[in-house]
Amino acid sequence: MARRLAAEVVPMRDSKIGHWAFLIGVVLALIAGLVPQLQTPKISWVLVLLGLLVGLLNVTAKETQEFLVATIAFVIAADAAGDLIQLGVVAAVMVGNIVTFVFPASLVVAFKTIWQLASEE
Repeated sequence: MARRLAAEVVPMRDSKIGHWAFLIGVVLALIAGLVPQLQTPKISWVLVLLGLLVGLLNVTAKETQEFLVATIAFVIAADAAGDLIQLGVVAAVMVGNIVTFVFPASLVVAFKTIWQLASEE
Protein backbone atom coordinates (compact mmCIF):
# COMPACT_ATOMS: atom_id res chain seq x y z
CA MET A 1 0.00 0.00 0.00
CA ALA A 2 2.73 2.51 0.97
CA ARG A 3 4.72 1.60 -2.12
CA ARG A 4 1.77 2.35 -4.39
CA LEU A 5 1.15 5.73 -2.72
CA ALA A 6 4.79 6.73 -3.07
CA ALA A 7 4.66 6.02 -6.80
CA GLU A 8 1.61 8.27 -7.22
CA VAL A 9 3.23 11.33 -5.62
CA VAL A 10 4.88 13.57 -8.24
CA PRO A 11 8.07 15.23 -6.96
CA MET A 12 8.24 19.01 -7.30
CA ARG A 13 11.12 18.75 -9.78
CA ASP A 14 9.09 16.50 -12.08
CA SER A 15 6.17 18.91 -12.17
CA LYS A 16 6.01 21.38 -15.01
CA ILE A 17 5.13 24.36 -12.80
CA GLY A 18 8.66 25.77 -12.85
CA HIS A 19 8.96 25.24 -16.59
CA TRP A 20 5.68 26.99 -17.31
CA ALA A 21 6.50 29.80 -14.85
CA PHE A 22 9.71 30.46 -16.79
CA LEU A 23 8.01 30.47 -20.18
CA ILE A 24 5.12 32.64 -19.00
CA GLY A 25 7.51 35.05 -17.28
CA VAL A 26 9.67 35.59 -20.35
CA VAL A 27 6.69 35.96 -22.68
CA LEU A 28 4.90 38.32 -20.28
CA ALA A 29 8.06 40.43 -19.86
CA LEU A 30 8.41 40.79 -23.63
CA ILE A 31 4.72 41.48 -24.30
CA ALA A 32 4.55 44.01 -21.45
CA GLY A 33 7.45 45.83 -23.10
CA LEU A 34 5.54 46.04 -26.36
CA VAL A 35 2.14 47.05 -24.93
CA PRO A 36 2.28 50.28 -22.88
CA GLN A 37 -1.02 49.46 -21.10
CA LEU A 38 0.67 46.41 -19.53
CA GLN A 39 3.49 48.42 -17.98
CA THR A 40 1.88 48.51 -14.54
CA PRO A 41 2.96 47.61 -11.01
CA LYS A 42 0.62 44.59 -11.12
CA ILE A 43 2.54 43.12 -14.05
CA SER A 44 5.80 43.77 -12.21
CA TRP A 45 4.49 41.86 -9.19
CA VAL A 46 3.37 39.00 -11.42
CA LEU A 47 6.89 38.88 -12.90
CA VAL A 48 8.38 38.85 -9.39
CA LEU A 49 6.10 36.01 -8.27
CA LEU A 50 6.87 33.99 -11.41
CA GLY A 51 10.57 34.59 -10.80
CA LEU A 52 10.22 33.27 -7.26
CA LEU A 53 8.53 30.13 -8.61
CA VAL A 54 11.33 29.63 -11.11
CA GLY A 55 13.97 30.02 -8.42
CA LEU A 56 12.20 27.57 -6.12
CA LEU A 57 11.13 24.92 -8.63
CA ASN A 58 13.20 25.15 -11.78
CA VAL A 59 16.88 25.45 -10.83
CA THR A 60 18.57 22.32 -9.52
CA ALA A 61 21.72 22.22 -7.40
CA LYS A 62 23.67 21.11 -10.46
CA GLU A 63 22.50 24.16 -12.44
CA THR A 64 23.10 26.71 -9.69
CA GLN A 65 26.51 28.01 -10.74
CA GLU A 66 25.56 28.40 -14.40
CA PHE A 67 22.26 30.08 -13.49
CA LEU A 68 23.90 32.59 -11.16
CA VAL A 69 26.68 33.42 -13.64
CA ALA A 70 24.12 33.89 -16.42
CA THR A 71 22.04 36.11 -14.15
CA ILE A 72 25.04 38.28 -13.29
CA ALA A 73 25.99 38.58 -16.95
CA PHE A 74 22.44 39.49 -17.94
CA VAL A 75 22.02 42.14 -15.25
CA ILE A 76 25.36 43.75 -16.18
CA ALA A 77 24.44 43.69 -19.88
CA ALA A 78 20.97 45.10 -19.13
CA ASP A 79 22.53 47.93 -17.14
CA ALA A 80 24.88 48.73 -19.99
CA ALA A 81 22.03 48.53 -22.50
CA GLY A 82 19.99 50.95 -20.41
CA ASP A 83 22.69 53.56 -20.95
CA LEU A 84 22.31 53.37 -24.73
CA ILE A 85 19.85 55.95 -25.94
CA GLN A 86 19.73 54.31 -29.37
CA LEU A 87 18.32 51.13 -27.85
CA GLY A 88 14.84 52.58 -27.78
CA VAL A 89 12.22 52.79 -25.09
CA VAL A 90 10.46 49.53 -25.99
CA ALA A 91 13.65 47.46 -25.89
CA ALA A 92 14.73 49.13 -22.64
CA VAL A 93 11.38 48.32 -21.02
CA MET A 94 11.56 44.72 -22.25
CA VAL A 95 15.06 44.28 -20.79
CA GLY A 96 13.92 45.90 -17.54
CA ASN A 97 10.97 43.51 -17.35
CA ILE A 98 13.24 40.52 -17.83
CA VAL A 99 15.50 41.80 -15.03
CA THR A 100 12.37 42.15 -12.85
CA PHE A 101 11.57 38.51 -13.63
CA VAL A 102 15.09 37.07 -13.21
CA PHE A 103 16.10 39.01 -10.09
CA PRO A 104 13.85 37.15 -7.58
CA ALA A 105 14.82 33.79 -9.09
CA SER A 106 18.50 34.62 -8.62
CA LEU A 107 17.87 35.69 -5.00
CA VAL A 108 16.15 32.40 -4.22
CA VAL A 109 18.90 30.35 -5.89
CA ALA A 110 21.63 32.34 -4.15
CA PHE A 111 19.97 31.90 -0.74
CA LYS A 112 19.49 28.18 -1.37
CA THR A 113 23.17 27.90 -2.29
CA ILE A 114 24.30 29.83 0.79
CA TRP A 115 22.07 27.66 2.98
CA GLN A 116 23.47 24.49 1.42
CA LEU A 117 27.07 25.66 1.83
CA ALA A 118 26.49 26.72 5.44
CA SER A 119 24.80 23.44 6.36
CA GLU A 120 27.53 21.17 4.93
CA GLU A 121 29.94 19.75 7.42
